[in-house]
Amino acid sequence: MAGLILFMAKLPLILVSPGIEKRGFEFGDLSVSLAVCYENAVQAAGGIPVIAPVTTDHALLAEAVRRTDGVMLTGGDDIDPGLYDKTLPKEVRKTVAQTPDGGARDERELILIREIFRQHKPLLAICRGHQMLNLAFGGTLIADIRQQVPGALKHWGMDQAFDFAHEVTVTPGSLFAKICGKIVVGVNSTHHQAVVEPAGPFVATARSRDGLVEAMELKPAFAARMPFLLSVQFHPERLTHKHARYRAIFEKFVAACIRAGKSKK
Repeated sequence: MAGLILFMAKLPLILVSPGIEKRGFEFGDLSVSLAVCYENAVQAAGGIPVIAPVTTDHALLAEAVRRTDGVMLTGGDDIDPGLYDKTLPKEVRKTVAQTPDGGARDERELILIREIFRQHKPLLAICRGHQMLNLAFGGTLIADIRQQVPGALKHWGMDQAFDFAHEVTVTPGSLFAKICGKIVVGVNSTHHQAVVEPAGPFVATARSRDGLVEAMELKPAFAARMPFLLSVQFHPERLTHKHARYRAIFEKFVAACIRAGKSKK
């Protein structure tokens, strides 16, 4: 028993940013929300997921990042267009669903991103997290693909959350290419907002046929500053049960968190 406890204590702690539900199950009030697929993927890769505190207190979030070995930003609610395009036409803006907490999640995740980079922690950003990462460094978004990208692929297929919706082309030699072992891969697709061009320190390492950024990494000049960073528009946590390359994303991330945890001791 003591050996088991010692072994478990060595597993890395992964801070996971959750969504917010307007009406939770227990009392029907504002509640933390996180699909179990995220936790399952982290646990299967050897990590212990820890839910990030629902606050915008910078000091508290900084301490949460400090005490954990890596951070995962998850998918979910739309991002407030006021953060990237205050002149968005009304017909586009009305497609954006307001977050139940009045934008607090946006603020919270921007703080987390600042702390991730200040403290040099491994980061895996998924879907909304991918978009927030781009915004945090001055980038912009497409608020609604259907209206703003003529001829776009169907990226908003919620009925295909566990299946491939389209293919993406991966940059040879990139971290994503090394992990997945292929240059053209299938991905699921459940979003209507998207990154068109990466912000300053990032480079697109996978794109769909219509030009949207499906994976993003640090440029070589910045990569040495971070132990691990991969940002994806799709949902690898929903593909791990079928495809080894998507399990490998979490395995590489958790391995980087283990190394980061050892280095801070």
